Amino acid sequence: MTDHARAARLAERIHVLVAKVLERGVKDPRLGFVTVTDVRVTGDLQNATVFYTVYGTDEERADSAAALKSATGMIRSEVGRQLNVRLTPTIEFVLDALPESAAAIDDLLAKAREADAAVARDREGKGYAGEADPYKHEDEDDD
Repeated sequence: MTDHARAARLAERIHVLVAKVLERGVKDPRLGFVTVTDVRVTGDLQNATVFYTVYGTDEERADSAAALKSATGMIRSEVGRQLNVRLTPTIEFVLDALPESAAAIDDLLAKAREADAAVARDREGKGYAGEADPYKHEDEDDD
C-alpha cells in the first residue's frame, strides 16, 4: 500500500536538497544555470525523477545534462545522507519541457487575440441581416 502523502513530503524534501547540492556542491564547469522545477517520487519511494530547466542555448542544455548525469551519484549520496530514510531513492534527471510548452501556449493565445481583433474590426459599422428583433411579440397584431 502506498502512502501518497509520504511520497509528496519526500519529493519536496528531495527538491530542496537537490537544489542546495546543485547550488553549492557540484563544481562541474559544464553545469549552467539549472533550476529544479519538480520532483516526483514513486509510490514505493524507490525512484525519484527530478525535473529541471536550464537557461541558455541547446548546447548549454546538453552540457548541463552531461554534468548532471556525471554528478548523479554524488547528488544521490548527499541526498541520502540528509534524508534519514532506510533506502535512498535512485535519482533521474529529466529536462522539463515546461518553458517550451509555455511559449507555444503564449503563441497560440497571441494568434487567438489577433483573430478576435480581426473579427471585431470586420463587425464595426455592420448591422443585423434582418430586423433587430426577429421574434413576434404578443402585443403586435397579426396581419
